Amino acid sequence: MVVLNRIYTRTGDDGTTSLGSGARRKKYDLRVDAYGTLDEVNAALGIVRLHTAGDAVLDPALARIQNDLFDVEADLCMPSETGKGPGGARLTVTDAQVDWLERQIDILNEDLAPLKGDTATPQARVYEKKVDAQGRAYATGKRKDAVARVWVKRGGGKITINGRDQTVYFARPVLQMILNQPLVAAKREDQFDIVCTVSGGGLSGQAGAVRHGISKALTRFEPELRGVLKKGGFLTRDARTVERKKYGKAKARKSFQFSKR
Repeated sequence: MVVLNRIYTRTGDDGTTSLGSGARRKKYDLRVDAYGTLDEVNAALGIVRLHTAGDAVLDPALARIQNDLFDVEADLCMPSETGKGPGGARLTVTDAQVDWLERQIDILNEDLAPLKGDTATPQARVYEKKVDAQGRAYATGKRKDAVARVWVKRGGGKITINGRDQTVYFARPVLQMILNQPLVAAKREDQFDIVCTVSGGGLSGQAGAVRHGISKALTRFEPELRGVLKKGGFLTRDARTVERKKYGKAKARKSFQFSKR
């Protein structure tokens, strides 16, 4: 036999009690706390039953558990022998009732197992090829204050930027190297014709923006290249920008020359 409200009194007084140790509390307060806990459990079961209304096995089992909880709450609310508040009946739970409740919990766990399996193994995102009617993949690339619009299609490897060849627009070899990095990493040199329009920022920022746009466009033309380009860091937008100037400063952090007098 398991006694729910096992009481250990120090003085034998029915008005106050301490549960072995700790502060002394009234039996009335203990029963009120127990009633509140049971009521919360009952409310949770009610919410679960809203989703299991069509289940011929699960819903009746939950209904039986709710009815038993209602009976326990009713016992808690029975008037005492003196007629002052709840707490007249001593609540007990038999071993058979505990075993039955454990079996019901096992049944609920079995019924909820498929739902747990769906949440534990989310499906991996599948990327699809995205091209327009002309067979081009489009993407936008950004770096510093520069923004580039990039169109990629099958071709011989010609790269045009703002109507000019890449070697003319980006005369510095290091900028041309930056431009071709995603193509080299994906092993797609001389396989795509690329048309770009870029504005804002300087040549260095524009080269980074075009590289970002080419990388994104390649993943939309060939989704299989996403792993290689992401590993190389070409799909990540570089958030580093020039720090803003502050008032009272010559630049972002540079101070004016100090004058002692």
